[in-house]
Amino acid sequence: MICERCHERPATVHVTKIVNGEKTGYHLCEHCAKEQGEILNPFVAGNAFDFNKLLTGLLNMESSSGYAPVQTSSLRCANCGMTYNQFTKMGRFGCPDCYDNFSSRLEPLLRRIQNGNEHTGKIPQKSGQRVQQLRKLDQMRRELQQAVADEQFEHAAQLRDQIRALEKGTED
Repeated sequence: MICERCHERPATVHVTKIVNGEKTGYHLCEHCAKEQGEILNPFVAGNAFDFNKLLTGLLNMESSSGYAPVQTSSLRCANCGMTYNQFTKMGRFGCPDCYDNFSSRLEPLLRRIQNGNEHTGKIPQKSGQRVQQLRKLDQMRRELQQAVADEQFEHAAQLRDQIRALEKGTED
C-alpha cells in the first residue's frame, strides 16, 4: 500500500480519527505521518505520551455536542478542597474522597470511555470457566433478590433452582 499523501513511499502508519461520531481512516508513510504530527518519537524531549492530557481532553466533555453542561465551578471536594476544574487540568485527584465528591461528573465519563462504571476485568478463555461461573452465580443471586423484592415468586423459584444446579457444578 502506498502513502495516501505523498503517493511515493510505502504506507506504514494507519491513522483512524473519530470526530463527532464520524470515523475516517487513512494510510501514511512514516515521513508524512511525522510531518502531520500523527506519530511522535517518545525519545525526543516533549514528545512523550501524556496521559494527563488525554484524561483532560476526555474530561472536557462540555465542548462536545449533545452534552448538557453542569455548573462545575461549584464542585469541590469536601476533604481536600480540590475543585473539579483543578482536577480536569491536573488529571489527578487530591484524595480518595474526590471520587465520591465528583461522582456525578465521573459516571457519565466512565460510561463514555468504557461502557460502564464498574471494572470487571478480563477473563482468560482457557482457564476462566470457573470465574465465569462464579460471576454468573453472583448475577443470578442479584436477579433472585430483585425477583423476591418485586414479588415475582415463580421466577424467583426458577432462579433458585438454577442457582442450586450451578452451585453443584462449581463444587466439583
